[in-house]
Amino acid sequence: MRCVIARFPFELTRNGVLESMKGIKPEEVVGESVTIGRRVYPVKQVGEVITRQDRRDFSAGEVVRAMTKLGFTCHGLPGTAAPTRAPSPLQQASAMLGVSATI
Repeated sequence: MRCVIARFPFELTRNGVLESMKGIKPEEVVGESVTIGRRVYPVKQVGEVITRQDRRDFSAGEVVRAMTKLGFTCHGLPGTAAPTRAPSPLQQASAMLGVSATI
């Protein structure tokens, strides 16, 4: 499949990506990631290996699009937990007494 990453054209295949990533230890995932085989890699690491370019030269989105077209499973940014509302002083006191207080 032909794709453009950092303004350069690449002919990528699923098997070619699998072969390129064979033996590469995944770095810690802190952003977007892609599952290749049984391992989850940061997309920037994958992009660097398959294009042999510096990570700063391309965006994660470019690599995600290419990997998705090749049939790999991509994962977005880790979700953040929904903020919880702090209990009111009445609710805190009621909880300490073991009584349910609703306002």
